[in-house]
This record gives sequence, C-alpha cells and structure tokens, in this order.
Amino acid sequence: MKESLFEVLKAEGLTHLEIHYDWKKDKVLLYSAKEWERDIRWSDYNKKFTQWSLLTEDALYYNDKQTRELFEKNGLTGHLGKVIELMRKGRHILLDCYYWEKEDVRFINNIHSDRKGLNNRRSSLVMGGIRRHEPDEDEMDVLVDGMNLGRGMTFKNVAAQLPMGGCKITVQMKPIDLEDLDQVGFLAYANDRTRNTTGPDMRFPTELADVANENFSLNFGGAPHGPLGESGKPTAHGTYMAVKQGAKFLWGSESLKSKKIAVQGLGAVGFYLAEDYLKEGADLIVCDMDENAIRVLKEAHPESSIESVDPNEIYFVEADIFSPCAIGGIITKERITQMKFKLIMGPANNQLRASSQEEEYELARELDKAGILFQVAWWHNVGGVMSGYEEYSKREKASMEELLSRIKMICTEGTKRNLHGAKERGITPTEMAYKTVEDEIYC
Repeated sequence: MKESLFEVLKAEGLTHLEIHYDWKKDKVLLYSAKEWERDIRWSDYNKKFTQWSLLTEDALYYNDKQTRELFEKNGLTGHLGKVIELMRKGRHILLDCYYWEKEDVRFINNIHSDRKGLNNRRSSLVMGGIRRHEPDEDEMDVLVDGMNLGRGMTFKNVAAQLPMGGCKITVQMKPIDLEDLDQVGFLAYANDRTRNTTGPDMRFPTELADVANENFSLNFGGAPHGPLGESGKPTAHGTYMAVKQGAKFLWGSESLKSKKIAVQGLGAVGFYLAEDYLKEGADLIVCDMDENAIRVLKEAHPESSIESVDPNEIYFVEADIFSPCAIGGIITKERITQMKFKLIMGPANNQLRASSQEEEYELARELDKAGILFQVAWWHNVGGVMSGYEEYSKREKASMEELLSRIKMICTEGTKRNLHGAKERGITPTEMAYKTVEDEIYC
C-alpha cells in the first residue's frame, strides 16, 4: 500500500482526518470521519449546503484509539509515526485533511499555530496560501513542504504585524480546471472548514481566487480582479525595500546602482522585483524555466544590462546579491561552499533546505562562515500576506497606496533592526528574526 495518510481514508471509505499535537504536553490525538457521500456535488457549496451542513445519513466518526487501529489495520502505523515526528519537530498544532475520492483530491491544511488569530474578531483564525502538488509526489515530501511553509507563515504574520495564525495548504491533485465548479467548490469548502484565509500559490492559477470568490467563498485573496489584484507586486516591493537595507548594512549605501544581482525566477514576484532592480540601475543575471519570461524582461528594458544563464548555473555566478524568487530548498551546505555572493535576500519561501528550525540555524551559520549575509525570507516577504489581509479586512475599501506605504515601513525598519540586532548579539539574522517573534507564538 502507498505510504499516505489518505490511503487509510480511501480504504475505509472516510473523508476527513485530523492529527492534533499539543506541543506543551507532547500529546497527540487523532480523529477521522465519513462526512459526505462519494457523489456529492461540490458545485452546490454555499448554495444548497454550507460548511456546517450534514452531508450524509451514513456518517462515521472514529476517536483516537479507533483511528490508530485503522492505521494499524492498513499497515501504515509507521508512516503515521513519521508524520507525527515531523509535527513534533516543528511544533505544529494540527494537520486537517480532507479527501475527495471521486477525483482523488488530497487536501491538507498544515496549521502551525492559531495563537495570533484567536482574538482577531474575524471568521478566519489562520492565514496561509494554497499550493498544488502532483498526485504522484511522495507524501512525505509534500508534508515537509507544507509544514515548513506553515511554520514560516506563523512567523511571517507576526513580522507583518497581522492578527492571524499561520498555516499552509497543500493539495495533491491533477491541474485544476477552473470551469469545473465541483473542483473549485471542494477547495473552497475544505478551506472554509479550516477557518483559513488563503490565496493561490505555486501550480494554482491566480484566477482560482476569482472563481472561488464569485461562486463560493470570499476567503480567497490575490484575485486578479479583486480590490488589490495579484499579490506579486506587493511581495516584490517589500523584498526590494529589505534588499536595500541589506546593501546599506554591507556597503554603507542603500543604492543598488551598478550592483550585479542574480535573480532566480521571473514569475509573479520575480519579474516585478527584477524591474525594481533595473529601474535603480542594477545589472542583472537572470534565469527562468520559461525562456519567454526572460525575453519579455529584456524587451521591456532594452537599455539595461540583463544576462541570462541556465537555471542550474544561477547559484554559482559572480554577483553581489542573489535573490531567489522561485522554489524553496535551494540553499544547501554543498552549494554554500561554491557561492560567491555577499548578500542573499529574496522573496522565495523556505530557501534553506531544512525540515526544522534547528536545521535552518545550522545552514544560516554556514552562510555566515562563508561571508554571506542572509536573512530568513519570512521576515521580509510579507507583502503578499499583507495584501491578502488588507483585502480580506477592508474589501472594496482596500488601498494599494496605503498598503505599499505600510509594506515599505515594515520591511525597511524591520530589516534594519534585525540586521543590526543580530550583529550586536553575535548571532545570524535568521536566529535574530526567530528570537524576536518566538515569545509571541510559544507562550
């Protein structure tokens, strides 16, 4: 049997699994259930039924002992143990899993903390994006990705001064068809069940938010036709402000003119960030899996210095600054020894290939030993989540001008304070960032 939490749900005809972890008591409790029928029409969500409706007359509910017995029965107790150990390492309070067997959609909200959202007086307690993984990906890789991102969102929301807990949704499914309202309806239903405000992330089109908002739920932000549009520009703006402070810390001036900057990825965030660098007179080395993105950037800035390299070469080019804007897990101990940058600061989540905070610390120290200034991304890539919260809380009254002004203040002052605080305490900026927010989370 495939090693997956959802294999138990599939084998037993169940639809919902919760794994709760109380890190203060080191105690784990499981819950599983059958809460809807296989042929349910998710396109009817928020029309004929809501998140609290009873969707089957044949419901099943299993407590902790019974759910563990189901894992043992299906030979997956060992896999469950590995999942729980991941939760323990990161102090994650809940994995909230929903399974739509008909389309084999495997939805997990990796909820790290609800601490900051408990008294926010809103329907959502947590905030974190939704990203798609391929159906055949190894579930442990998906869980590591989701938990790392969920943990990062907890801290990011604190850094962004938002009254929200942190989480991340991972969904294993085929590419979504936005005209299939059953698919979109299921995602909206599951997201609302987890009391999350989300926005499309990797492998989900931003238009998903438009379709969800129009048909099912307003708990999706970053919609192209929403009050603030897509979140790429605010995210890029915050990173740009932080990079300028990194430059000032290293070279005495926040000007990036004539600095050589390597930009990995020219997608929804990286393209805007590259343009910010170019407008200031920086020289770029760029890469992207889509050669058309590079062509568009060069055509938009014909007078600028833009060199392109193979994506596998970007880590080792000669440049002052490296801005990762794509996938996570790219900074490894092996790569650090070959990097020639003085500053690594970009918007990509989880740039360090680590599965726990302690492993992040180790890699941050390796970067410091190599003479590379690095700040964990969640401290400065807050523009997207700030945009989502602005839209969620103010709707049509949300203002891009006010948002960008607040992002500039938080990312400029926050980065300046973090870098100098780390220097004074003799620790890395990554450690400093964590120490700044931990008292607000782990109490």
